[in-house]
Amino acid sequence: MGKSHFSNTPFAMVWTATAVILALVSFLVATHLLGRLWLFIPLAVFGIVLYDSVQNRHALRRNYPLIGRLRYLMESIRPELRQYFMEGELDGKPFNRRQRSIVYQRAKNEKQTISFGMQDDPGRIGHEWAAHSIYPKVADVRSFRVTIGGRHCTQPYDASILNVSAMSFGALSRTAIMALNKGAALGGFAHNTGEGGISDHHLHGGDLIWQIGTGYFGCRDAEGHFSETLFAQKATLPSVKMIEIKLSQGAKPGRGGLLPAHKNNPEMARIRNIAPHVTVHSPATHTAFANANGMLHFVHRLRVLSGGKPIGIKLCIGRKDEFEELVNLMVITGIVPDFITIDGSEGGTGAAPLEFIDHMGMALSDALVFADRTLREYGVRDQLKVLASGKVITAFDMAKNLALGADALYSARGMMFALGCIQALKCDSGKCPVGIATQDRSLYRGLDVNDKHVRVANYHGNTLHALADLLGACGFASLDEIDARSFFRRTAHDTSQNFAEIYSNGRTSLRHEELHLA
Repeated sequence: MGKSHFSNTPFAMVWTATAVILALVSFLVATHLLGRLWLFIPLAVFGIVLYDSVQNRHALRRNYPLIGRLRYLMESIRPELRQYFMEGELDGKPFNRRQRSIVYQRAKNEKQTISFGMQDDPGRIGHEWAAHSIYPKVADVRSFRVTIGGRHCTQPYDASILNVSAMSFGALSRTAIMALNKGAALGGFAHNTGEGGISDHHLHGGDLIWQIGTGYFGCRDAEGHFSETLFAQKATLPSVKMIEIKLSQGAKPGRGGLLPAHKNNPEMARIRNIAPHVTVHSPATHTAFANANGMLHFVHRLRVLSGGKPIGIKLCIGRKDEFEELVNLMVITGIVPDFITIDGSEGGTGAAPLEFIDHMGMALSDALVFADRTLREYGVRDQLKVLASGKVITAFDMAKNLALGADALYSARGMMFALGCIQALKCDSGKCPVGIATQDRSLYRGLDVNDKHVRVANYHGNTLHALADLLGACGFASLDEIDARSFFRRTAHDTSQNFAEIYSNGRTSLRHEELHLA
């Protein structure tokens, strides 16, 4: 009893004594060679040693003063060390170097070819590939558009099949939002606002898909409830082409959002119709409706208030029975959304707890097949379009998801890479080194809108041309000809199955699977 800390940790005494001696030697050398100018260096070292030896929050630093700090230093730069010195071409997560590089090359209009063969292992379980035809065709990239709007929509929208996924101003910087919107205008595709509302930075000529979440930002009253008046003012803007009601997102399905007070400046508060400098929570569920029936009537309500523009819903599918109930009610009520956005659980620009990111929600491939099949079974598939979002980067990602039931796609992180994202994995810190996911002016001012918006448009255009090449090689001249039987996945070491075989369960078919039964 009563033993001191140092009597219990004899090595600490050795390390401390060594550090003190080094500090004193440094002090003597510095003062002899450099005069008083460098006095602060050994004094600072001595102060750090003294502080580390008495603080009680970090055992490693207390036991090994000064030297123990090296562990925390190395840990802080571990992601950079891995990415720049240790990571192989196919090792990086969530996107490997190969995927990131192709986006950079397409965004910069640089060489997009790769030499000396594939680096992936075609024998790897999970490897996916497309079957080419010995009778290739020419697919016209100009046809890669889809009209969104059902029978009750009076202002249908002619959309590109690749668009900017939902990322709010607040999550992204003003320069990033401006570059994305100008890129959408230049390339002729749509820009989803995210649930943070329509900012001035969204109004640079690009077509908008206005997303409305549980916080009703931009269309909420003083109590945070949906406001018809404010909604109608913004929904009728010429740049707003579609409205998307967000039920859940792949990064954190079933969980609300948070706008911290330090981000909630007067500009943000004005855009979102909230009081500035206070923390604002977005609830996990909507207050404008409480069930599927109420949701469909809310869809009808928004369609009327917007003057007949396409209204859709976005969700990450979890409970299948809830989705089936929703589709059944579409038949009963006659109210069918103009589009449904399926967000896969692999989506991830939104900051979320590990349990939600890694273990909540259905993966995009499974969700697409289930949604497409359910809509067909209830006879409403031809009345709406299905949009897909979740790790869409390359033309193969696009073709695969189109084969599984999507009509059009969103890309979030692909567009971020086109802006210059280096996958620093600091999106939730406010310290994005390239000025994309930050509100720090010293960081976002480095993002040149005039340069980056061209890169966003280039990435979009070059990826669509790559899709045309891929589809043509498979023998498809148009999107309507895409066949799930032409896309394969290795399911065992000695077995590859096409998507029609993998997802067929005796129920309604995937795209063109019925041709194989004729």
